[in-house]
Amino acid sequence: MVQQNVIGQPKEALDTPALLVDLDRLEGNIARMARTIVQKAGVGWRPHIKGIKTPAIAHLLLRAGALGVTCAKLGEAEVMAQAGITDVLVANQVVGDQKIARLVNLRRHANVAVAVDNPENAQALSRAAAAKGVELRVVIEVDTGMQRAGVAPGEATLSLARQLAALPGLRFAGLMTWESPALRVKDHGERRQFIAELLGQLTDTARQCREAGLPVEIVSCGGTGTYWLSAFEPGITEVQAGGGVFNDVVYCRNLGLDLPFALTVLSTVTSRPTPTRVICDAGKKTMSGDSALPEPVNLTPLSSIALSAEHGKLELAAPSTTPCLGEKIEFIPGCVDTTVVLHDELYGVRKGIVETVWPLLARGRLQ
Repeated sequence: MVQQNVIGQPKEALDTPALLVDLDRLEGNIARMARTIVQKAGVGWRPHIKGIKTPAIAHLLLRAGALGVTCAKLGEAEVMAQAGITDVLVANQVVGDQKIARLVNLRRHANVAVAVDNPENAQALSRAAAAKGVELRVVIEVDTGMQRAGVAPGEATLSLARQLAALPGLRFAGLMTWESPALRVKDHGERRQFIAELLGQLTDTARQCREAGLPVEIVSCGGTGTYWLSAFEPGITEVQAGGGVFNDVVYCRNLGLDLPFALTVLSTVTSRPTPTRVICDAGKKTMSGDSALPEPVNLTPLSSIALSAEHGKLELAAPSTTPCLGEKIEFIPGCVDTTVVLHDELYGVRKGIVETVWPLLARGRLQ
């Protein structure tokens, strides 16, 4: 439930736990990402909203130069379309009669595209689109090493592209990949080289498609951990990085994202059992610790942090009387994607004052 009468109040007045975004930092991060992708690299920006979850921020991204949004789930795409965002890529396979019916009906309201990697699924999409009287954009997901979904680059992708181009109701629009294996490479120079190798498979496949007479409008890649390198690779037309506008521990500490932290979780100290132990009301149901543990902001050095279902347990490196019972603590999320989904609202704060409350309308849209 949205907390009432909080607009204009200090963020400390919020009941906890609460998810906050620093609006100055958010707007600055959006501007910096847009500058890198759109202005410097000169490619399209289709930010992924799987960790953002609110059309309000999606509209900020569009105003900054994004050409549309990327969604993980069809339900997210429906939320974005209902909010007036008309260029949407579902970067996932939509399978089964029920979901496909929703997809082709959504096409009447937005220029939606969907990823495919299977001829049988493509035929089902074709039948539904033709029956509905719409043309559905499809992009082939190319597996450049992630070994999740996708078609092998080269001949296998070219073969599927030929089939898509011949199916009624579908328009073959291009290719996409996620060059995630590069995230394992820590050295900047080596990561750049590895990204070039991975994306070379994608762009070479796009070349083969074009030489076969198949127009390739979209060549998409690039998450938050790679976009500042991937966007500059020859042949790439757009990148999907989105969660970087918030930043988190994984993006910063593990992947080298150089942007300020905009997203925090506000928590209250509920117990001080010992001079070194601090218990707060934000646990696993408030902020995830699966990819990385959250980090408290401006707190005395810690020896450890642990999360249980409803509690955060901080062990201080040395005895201290602060933070005291009832005091508020902010945490930088370990992972944006798996923290935002735990909340219903996002409180926009500027210079410590609550300025807006955004409902996370795409939260829970798993279908």
